[in-house]
Amino acid sequence: MTGMVGGLPAEPDLCLAAPFRVLAYEELGSTNDEAKRLAAEGAPHGTLIWARRQNAGRGRLDRRWAGLPGNLFASFVLRPGVKASRAAELGFVASLAVADTVGIFLRSGCRVGLKWPNDVLAEGAKISGILLEAISGPSASIEAVVLGIGINVTAAPLDTPYPATALHTLIPDAPGFWRPDVEAVLERLTGALSERLKLWTGQGFPMVRHAWLAASIHEIGQTLEVTGPTGPISGRFLDLDSDGALILETGTGAVRVTAGDVHFPKA
Repeated sequence: MTGMVGGLPAEPDLCLAAPFRVLAYEELGSTNDEAKRLAAEGAPHGTLIWARRQNAGRGRLDRRWAGLPGNLFASFVLRPGVKASRAAELGFVASLAVADTVGIFLRSGCRVGLKWPNDVLAEGAKISGILLEAISGPSASIEAVVLGIGINVTAAPLDTPYPATALHTLIPDAPGFWRPDVEAVLERLTGALSERLKLWTGQGFPMVRHAWLAASIHEIGQTLEVTGPTGPISGRFLDLDSDGALILETGTGAVRVTAGDVHFPKA
């Protein structure tokens, strides 16, 4: 995979953590779609698709992800060699890695938190989106997982039903403050993701779960409203289950929520 791809070198001069190898594009419809195509053709674990512009990006539930110039649009081909039932764990691994990355650049005291299942917030506003798409194999294992990560680096969309922010919004435009470009963010992200993947591979989901709960914006006992596939659910947050499910205490007892959107608390 060499030569020119979309007007950029296929392997630009970036300092990326092992095992990631980047393929760069000037523009794509969706980095996840390109990563899935390459994964189906046998792209190895660690293949990273990065586009400077993305014109048909999407998030969970096929929601549109705004492709504002200067932001990060990247998708990773991962071949973790685990059962399909564990694929969702990678969303928590990724959200921790993104939080690590964002935290590197923000000023001391700027709050970075995690919102179930895999949103990353900075100062209470969404700064990143994560999309997992599994490619099934012939057995109970997954052939590959495509991990899409979008980070608002220079700008945040305005037409969102939730508060959104960007790194440059939170970093003062003043001497002594560094506003990173997308390349710097991508380099730090690969390092953070590499370390979080090693933790998950070596020690399993319990350590990831512990770290996620420590960084979560959801407090134990807090009442949450979740819009799931079967409708809204309201209950007190009790715990994160061993597989990443949200456990809520409702009027009829404890309920496991495996998919849905947690509503942002009202100001």
